[in-house]
Amino acid sequence: MIDKMERSHDSILGFQVSGDVTREDYDILEPPVRAAIEEKGSIRVLLDLTDFHWEKAEAWGADFRFGKEHHNAIERMAIVGNHEWEKWLTRLAQPFYARQARYFSDADEAWTWLES
Repeated sequence: MIDKMERSHDSILGFQVSGDVTREDYDILEPPVRAAIEEKGSIRVLLDLTDFHWEKAEAWGADFRFGKEHHNAIERMAIVGNHEWEKWLTRLAQPFYARQARYFSDADEAWTWLES
């Protein structure tokens, strides 16, 4: 499941990713991302993966298209988590999903980085 976080504002969007992500979850992620890019030109994104389990195979295509389409418009991506694999995922985010990506274990620190 992907839910937009209330703390999102202007060109900074936060999403809580939990459980298993499906293709339909990208229907929640895409519209606000697309709208913010159209309005602002570039955006910054926070993905809180603290409660994320896995992405179902059906969602892999949507995930790939999301990265391919929005990579140049996502100026910064903060990945929040509490597992070692999330640090590795952050390394993949930079070349495929965002111009700059960083891992954080604390969501407030991630928001601060995105807002600076």
